[in-house]
Amino acid sequence: MKQNATPTKSARALPEQSAEQEMLLVACRDVSITFGDGLASVVAVHGTDCSIRADSRVAIAGPSGSGKSTLLHLMAGFEQPTSGTVTWPALPDTGSDLTRGIGVVFQTPSLVPTLNVFENVALPLNLAGEPSTTITERVRSSLELVDAAELENRLPDELSGGQAQRVAVARVLAQRPRLILADEPTGQLDHHTGQRVVDALLATADALGAALVVTTHDEMVAQRLTTRWSMHDGRLQPTAAVNGVLR
Repeated sequence: MKQNATPTKSARALPEQSAEQEMLLVACRDVSITFGDGLASVVAVHGTDCSIRADSRVAIAGPSGSGKSTLLHLMAGFEQPTSGTVTWPALPDTGSDLTRGIGVVFQTPSLVPTLNVFENVALPLNLAGEPSTTITERVRSSLELVDAAELENRLPDELSGGQAQRVAVARVLAQRPRLILADEPTGQLDHHTGQRVVDALLATADALGAALVVTTHDEMVAQRLTTRWSMHDGRLQPTAAVNGVLR
């Protein structure tokens, strides 16, 4: 895969969209990203082309350090590519707020320790200025979907790792995103607990009609999604068939 000669910034699509663009949530074109300078520089992602459609269920598999989390961060708009472009054709153009319409579940603990479960799930909605009645309805329905309704008054340090991740998924659900990006969401969990978190992610994506992309080094997790991509040394390998489907 080649790299662009001239670095370019992430960009939004033009307002007029084709039917294909309306389904295309993220498009990475010849994207590379390098951290550091000179001899200390590291190319985390090499000239990658990929796209996520509104109906995608994608697992990005690979060992630690392979670049899969960095690719996810590029899709989320958290990182800017050194070269190539990342566009979000079917997501709203909100200027500097690249993550609008995108919900992210992190591997590491992401709940605010001083807020209880209800308040953690409600936090993004409060920041967005949603009405209190809307917030209450969304928070409680989201917690019910991930089987965590009974936890709403607990603080994060009173939760198990699996419970905390399901609450993090509920927080994403409450925002009603069109694209869910989950970065190693089961990486610190045992097999049974991890499967419950994957159940919650899939149920959330189905309930919202949202696309889902999960990075993982766990083959059992990768097999739960329709499509699997592999990353090695910053390079996205040809897609692999899962459940007989190749995309």
